[in-house]
Amino acid sequence: MKQRRFWLMASIVLVVILMIWGISSLFNKKPSVLSKPAVGSSAATNASGMNGDVPWDYQVQQAKVGDLLDGDMVLLPNNERISNDQNFATGDQIYVLSYMQATMKTDSQGKNDVTLSQWKPIKTFKTKEEADKDLAELKVEIKTDVKLIGVYKTELDGKFRYFAVADLPTGQKVKQPIPEDRYASFKNKKEVQVILEEVHDYSNYDQSMAKFRGWAE
Repeated sequence: MKQRRFWLMASIVLVVILMIWGISSLFNKKPSVLSKPAVGSSAATNASGMNGDVPWDYQVQQAKVGDLLDGDMVLLPNNERISNDQNFATGDQIYVLSYMQATMKTDSQGKNDVTLSQWKPIKTFKTKEEADKDLAELKVEIKTDVKLIGVYKTELDGKFRYFAVADLPTGQKVKQPIPEDRYASFKNKKEVQVILEEVHDYSNYDQSMAKFRGWAE
């Protein structure tokens, strides 16, 4: 009799423990690490990721070394400070690679608001040939096929103007004036070949900005 009562009490205690554990699990459930983000989120669809900072342009200019300050040097005439990696001396004539970035915001209609930064010196060289070699790797001109959204014409005082609208790989839409013969040749096309300038980020080469530089046909 006592043994039967013991097993009965043990069963009741086990059931109570299981119930408490189950309730606790419900209140402490964590999301799965394998959960995928919702398809069509704003980060994935908003102008193909064109929101934020993107590389915009580079330039090479000659400068004169001014004051030397704790391993840095001042570049004249704009008094910009940069690391003196090559141990230049005051008065040396050098070449400077400068960088400009853009902050882009895209509204719900796909229009871009672009804010350009000031030029920032990022690297110095002894010769222009060395500077131009780096520049050629950061600004690359390519030919590629892009989607042609369409062409249209406008009229004012009996005069016509013709335009083409293309969709760049970055998600940007460009509208360009075109002559009448190009308007006629583009009219029934879905894709056209264009010339783009790819501007790569010097610190992350895989990040780039494509600029329209003309029609390739």
